[in-house]
Amino acid sequence: MINSWKMSREYLERAKNSLTGGVNSPFRAKAPVPLYFAKGCGARLHDVDGNEYIDYVLAWGPMILGYRHPAIVSAMRRQADLPMDYGAQHVTEFLAAELFQKMVPCAERLTFSSSGSEAVQLAHRLARAFTGRNLILKFEGHYHGWMDSSLVSYHPSADQVGCLEKPTPVLHSRGQVPNTADNVLVAPWNRIDLLDRILTERGHQVAAVMMESVMCNSGCITPVPGYLEAARDLAHAHGCLFILDEVITGFRISTGGAQEHYGVIPDIATFGKAVGAGATVSAVAGREEIMMQVIDKGVTFGGSFNGNPIAMACVHATLTTLGADGGAALKHANRMGQALMDGVAALIAKYKVNAMLAGFGSAFAIHFTSRRELTHYRDVLDDDTAMLNRFLYRALQENVHIVPDGRFYTSVAHTQKDIDDTLENLDRVFADLQ
Repeated sequence: MINSWKMSREYLERAKNSLTGGVNSPFRAKAPVPLYFAKGCGARLHDVDGNEYIDYVLAWGPMILGYRHPAIVSAMRRQADLPMDYGAQHVTEFLAAELFQKMVPCAERLTFSSSGSEAVQLAHRLARAFTGRNLILKFEGHYHGWMDSSLVSYHPSADQVGCLEKPTPVLHSRGQVPNTADNVLVAPWNRIDLLDRILTERGHQVAAVMMESVMCNSGCITPVPGYLEAARDLAHAHGCLFILDEVITGFRISTGGAQEHYGVIPDIATFGKAVGAGATVSAVAGREEIMMQVIDKGVTFGGSFNGNPIAMACVHATLTTLGADGGAALKHANRMGQALMDGVAALIAKYKVNAMLAGFGSAFAIHFTSRRELTHYRDVLDDDTAMLNRFLYRALQENVHIVPDGRFYTSVAHTQKDIDDTLENLDRVFADLQ
């Protein structure tokens, strides 16, 4: 059992003298212990104190191939002998894009950028330009990046949300421009009746209806059967575009993303996380007439690092690996995740813990709640966060590394032994939660 994490704690205190709060993303400071890692391979990480962890954080999702996958290492080594960037075209860009097109149904055209937040900004700009409307309709609990225009009603508290039928747009951060909320409508997710009501009233002003295809950032809640199709059709009926945020589900739930898995093709989709297996890259894909606005319809978009050679080499290697043998590698990742979900569910039942799981194989979350069904964001507001924090800390002591909000990600690299070892360790954790 791990007790001190002495070196990680010392390094964090030292880092606070230079880095803001000692970290480069405030989300990382929410971990039970902000660990410093020294190395990793496959599905395992080692920290600076010499402890080994079975990892389910995967850098908050991107490491779909695990750590040091041979295809990624080889691609980066080859590219390291060439210029890091050109600020111009190179062959690997379109080779990666061609693979992407073959896998993703909506990708008549695509463009690469560097982060999911950037991709979302482009998607919004394209939608507003195409429709001539200003409003983006988004959903409570859905995360579309940290920029002002997107960070609305991400994690509002129960006293902020307003009535379910007409939610209050809630800014998430101090320093956001107050009129951000003027350009956003908010709806509860998985309630097509309420979406219909809101669009009937304001649909003529809405450029796009945008959602996470699975609400991964607020507990991995999945869409109720038929909801995605109905939401898309309702958006189109009101002249709005339909945008899927696949930054997490893209190249994780299926090689063609959630749009392939659920059979719902959006007008635009945003991608990130897994598309480059950890490289700094994202993508926007969609209908040709919408995407081409950046070339011939005056929609401004740019970036010196867009399509940079190292990222593109990683994208090409990732998509080649995931697409091989009919997507066998990703199917394995989801099988391993489902095995872990089944095992954790059995432990919840064994120890009679008030908890449940939500999500799909390679991305799911644990909720400490007496509820037995989760439909939308407000259902998670009564989760027992104190119990979650106890669980996360004990899991870390038992060498299981989990996202600080209770999410588990699995990768191509996770093996049955990793799952068996995890469940053996978590058995001790759940025993202590009684």
